[in-house]
This record gives sequence, C-alpha cells and structure tokens, in this order.
Amino acid sequence: MSQYFKIGKLAASHGLKGDLVLEHSLGKQTALKGLEHIFIPDSRDSFIPYFITYTKIKSESELFVKLEGINDKESARKLTPKEVWLEETDFKKFAAKSSPIALLGFHMINEGEDLGEILEVIEQPHQILCTIMLKGKEALIPLHEESLEKLDTKNRKVYVSLPDGLLEIYQ
Repeated sequence: MSQYFKIGKLAASHGLKGDLVLEHSLGKQTALKGLEHIFIPDSRDSFIPYFITYTKIKSESELFVKLEGINDKESARKLTPKEVWLEETDFKKFAAKSSPIALLGFHMINEGEDLGEILEVIEQPHQILCTIMLKGKEALIPLHEESLEKLDTKNRKVYVSLPDGLLEIYQ
C-alpha cells in the first residue's frame, strides 16, 4: 500500500477554464515536472487521483495546475480548498531536503522513547508543529531550537527534548 504525504492545498480557481492555484510547502520553487497525478482525499482513508494536464509556476510556493476533467470555473471551485497529497516516491522527488515538510515520515524520539511517526508538518513563524498519533490520539508537538536535539536523516529520526507535562495533556 502506498504512503501519502500532504504537500498543500488547492487554494483557488484561476480563470474560466478550470485552472487551479496549488499552494505547496515543498520548500522550493517547482513546476512538478514529470508528475502525472495528485491525490485529493475523498473520505478519511480514501484518495482520488487527479491527472495533471499541465502546470505553471506562479511563485516559490504556488503554481497553476490544470487537472484532467476540470474544464470550467465551477468544477474547479468544488476542489477548493481541498488538501493535495502525493505518493511517497513523488514526495521525495519534489520536496526540498532542507524544508520542514521533509520531516514527514520521520519518527519522533523523546528521551529514548519513540513517540511515533510525523504525519503532518505545520509551519508557523517561530516554530514548526508536528502531528503524531500518540496512544491513539492526535498530538501536536512543537519543534524549535530549544526542543530539537538532533536530526538523523539516515535513520529518519528526529530527537527532541520536550517540556515536562507536554505529553501528559494527550493522555
């Protein structure tokens, strides 16, 4: 089974022919050249592939995208503001290695304990929030210079030193 990574959202429709604006957090300007399809969630665990007709760079974190079968403004609007996901192999190809989103799939380690896999990365001005599943509950763990101890890219682990009491709020 494929693993999927959220890269952003379809922020707006553009023009009258069904073009969309994709806001992404891949950490670099890209036209997603060679990418055949993106995935948009239909329900909690179901992803629908949308085939890409063409893309065009708008800015460092946005691009225009035309999807097969989306030919008018009304069809495009129905897809906004839906999340956009890529399969793991495509994600690794297009995400900048130094961008925070590259932490997706890493395991978070606190004081020797594996807290779980990073499922989502939310960038904020002074910190990054990582979503993990902690004992069956979604937990938001902040990453900033005081809490980040070490990043092991080879073994895909993020070592943190979390403040006392932070994990208890999720129990």
